[in-house]
Amino acid sequence: MSLHEQFEQAVADSKALAEKPSNEILLQLYSLYKQATEGDVNIEEPSNPFDFVGRAKYQAWAALKGKSQDDSRNEYIALVARLKNA
Repeated sequence: MSLHEQFEQAVADSKALAEKPSNEILLQLYSLYKQATEGDVNIEEPSNPFDFVGRAKYQAWAALKGKSQDDSRNEYIALVARLKNA
């Protein structure tokens, strides 16, 4: 199975986890997914100081700047595998 196929399977698996992950894990999944699919952050940080979720998502994604898309896919796959086995 190619890396792309493994990643797509991990994305599907992440939506069918037995338990909802913590917010911290959800941010990791989000940022790794965005880095894997779009590369470095390509949007402006939310300007609304009360958009806590939007700012957290932006900051989590921005923290991965420079990480390759393949490395991000591999980390996403490994994280979902750990969550499935937890």
